[in-house]
Amino acid sequence: MAIAGNPKKIAQDIAEGFMSFSAPGLKKYTPADLKTILTNLAVVQREVRALQVPSEDALLIKAKHMRLSRLRQAEMVLRTFCKKMRIPI
Repeated sequence: MAIAGNPKKIAQDIAEGFMSFSAPGLKKYTPADLKTILTNLAVVQREVRALQVPSEDALLIKAKHMRLSRLRQAEMVLRTFCKKMRIPI
């Protein structure tokens, strides 16, 4: 099944916590789709890391770290799924 919508938007939704990945949910994607999603996760990760947050604003720092944490978790789920299913990425 092809990716429904913009892959970068999917990665941004994951970063914001509106969407998450699980192994059963990844079964519907083709290997090319999984590679595209992984690439866009890396792009959004770089964008989030590039955000300049004032050091005295603890809430913004926490929000930035939560976004990065969600993106890392999604990347690990995707990589583990691909490794288990023997999908080269």
